[in-house]
Amino acid sequence: MPLKPLQHDRQYGELDQVLRAYLGMPADDTPERRSTALDAYLRHTWHTRPWALATAESQLREYARNPPGRLRRRLGEFYAVPDTDLPGGDVQSWLLTLADHLRRSIEDGELPPGAPATHWEWHARFPELAQLLGGWFSQDMPDEFTDHDAALQDYLDTTAPSLLARAAGEVHELLTLRLDETDVALAVAELGMEVDPPAPYTPAAWLRLLADRLS
Repeated sequence: MPLKPLQHDRQYGELDQVLRAYLGMPADDTPERRSTALDAYLRHTWHTRPWALATAESQLREYARNPPGRLRRRLGEFYAVPDTDLPGGDVQSWLLTLADHLRRSIEDGELPPGAPATHWEWHARFPELAQLLGGWFSQDMPDEFTDHDAALQDYLDTTAPSLLARAAGEVHELLTLRLDETDVALAVAELGMEVDPPAPYTPAAWLRLLADRLS
C-alpha cells in the first residue's frame, strides 16, 4: 500500500519539497556549485521556513544512505524520487551532494541573493498572486470578460477577504523587489498572466494599480 500522509511527511516531507524545486530544471549540482533549482529552494526556504533546512538535510542524507529495498518497493511503501535524468547509481551521490550544500548554507548562514529565478520559486513565493493572474488573466480572459477591470472585479467579488489581503500583500512584496520593467513582465508571465496589461500601463504600473484595488 502507498505511504500514509503522516508517514510520508515524517520521513520524506521536506525531501519532497527540495525535489519539487527541480521539476523542469536540470539536476546539475556539483560538490563545488549549487544548481539554479537548489538556489531557488534555499532562497525561498530561508525566506519562509528557515528551520526546515535542517530537516531537508537530514531527510536527503537518510534517503541517500538507505534507499528503499525490494520489499518496500513491492509494497509501494516508499518515496519515489522524480525523474532527474541521472543514471540510477548517480542519484544517491547527487542527494548527498544536495545535503552537503544545505549543511554548508545552514552552518555559514549563507543564502542566495536576488529575486526568484525559477517557475517553482515564483509560485512558491507568490501563490495567491499566481492564482489571480493565472485564473483571471490567462489567454482566455478576452473570451470571458469585457476587459481587465471586469476580470479583476470578478476576482474581488468571488474571493474570500483573507485571500484578497494575501494577494495584496504579495503584490506589494513583488514591487519591493525593485525589478526593472523587463523583469516585472517576466515575473507576471511566470505567475500565469498571458495577456498584456491594459493600455497605457506598463506591467509595473498595472501592478501598483492592482495593489490599490486589492487593498
